[in-house]
Amino acid sequence: MNEIALIFAAFFGATAIIFGAFGAHLLKKKLTVENLKSFEIGVKYQIYHAIILLILGFEFTTNTSLSNYIFLAFIIGTFLFSFSIYGLVISSAINKKLSFLGPVTPLGGLFLVLGWGLLIYKFIL
Repeated sequence: MNEIALIFAAFFGATAIIFGAFGAHLLKKKLTVENLKSFEIGVKYQIYHAIILLILGFEFTTNTSLSNYIFLAFIIGTFLFSFSIYGLVISSAINKKLSFLGPVTPLGGLFLVLGWGLLIYKFIL
């Protein structure tokens, strides 16, 4: 599972840079200030969790169930949280708002909190 975490860390890191540049250069003229801030939050959370996945992927030397759950929570959470924000913001910019993505963002946030909670639990053990 460590290898999968490292692959997702690299994927999330690379796509965060791409989406960050996309937002800063191409979407800046098409988005409201509020939508641009939302887009930036998605990028920030994505890069933060790319970094934590990278660190943990190298740090966790044993492949335990708890470690795997932490990885999965961060991977699923990052994908649901950040990518739903991108979808909401971009669809709003082209006047085809994908409102079904609205509830996906907090679900992604819940997975991120779960990942951090499990990490705290792992440190306590």
